[in-house]
Amino acid sequence: MKENINLKYMYIFKALAILAVITLISNIFRDHLQIINIALIHITPVVYIAMFGNIKATFFMTFLSVLLLNFLYIPPIYSIDFSNELYIWSFVIFVIVGWIITVQAKDINTKTKQNEFKESLLNIISHDLRTPLSTIHGTINLLLSNNKLDERSRRNLLEDVNYASLRMERLITNLLDSARLSNKNIDLKFEWCDFEDIIGVALEEFSNKQSNELIDIKIDDMTLYWGDNTLLTQLIVNLFDNAFKYSKENTVIKLEILNLNNLMKITIFNESDYIDAAKL
Repeated sequence: MKENINLKYMYIFKALAILAVITLISNIFRDHLQIINIALIHITPVVYIAMFGNIKATFFMTFLSVLLLNFLYIPPIYSIDFSNELYIWSFVIFVIVGWIITVQAKDINTKTKQNEFKESLLNIISHDLRTPLSTIHGTINLLLSNNKLDERSRRNLLEDVNYASLRMERLITNLLDSARLSNKNIDLKFEWCDFEDIIGVALEEFSNKQSNELIDIKIDDMTLYWGDNTLLTQLIVNLFDNAFKYSKENTVIKLEILNLNNLMKITIFNESDYIDAAKL
């Protein structure tokens, strides 16, 4: 834990090291450098630390750099005069430069993380789409090539095709919903919703193979709920889909909806195999 914290703030230690080095160099060559050049050199650690997008760290490094600049180079040297006009202006300039770079760095980091997330999401979706497609393709080939299947085997295979097609439909619906929700001007379609009806509609999205599994549903006595019926239904569908996908066989999936007056609490539980740290 301590090692992770040290790594997280390593850039601050590097900025302090840069400040120490440039202070040493400036002292050695102070007779050959003008105050403006020394000030420009002392803005280096501020620029470096601002690139990491931490405004607090940038402000701290700005204060420290200007403090050293004031103490060592602005007359009277080896003293600090906060009322000195040169000190005030250098501090203001350092803060402006640091703030601009910090804001830009945060924006770049956010866009980078968004791009990484989109790439990861596309990889997951492409994998999830291939799975039901493979099921549909393989099952239909089996049905077409084998005319000796009994009625029960044929029905089981058709159930597999039905479930795979429903899963594909859910994945595509999720993609469209994600695009819809990413729009900041989204217009939610509010109406009075009944959670019993929502759960009933959600379970219809699954084949009999899935919805016949053990499900324990508990819903508080409640009046109608004001919300987006379509998105709430999709939410329940996604929760059930994940539970069906990762549950152990013959284990109970528990869904509980509690009415907490000013909000609804939805809890779902399913038993699954142990997930080790590497997979997580």
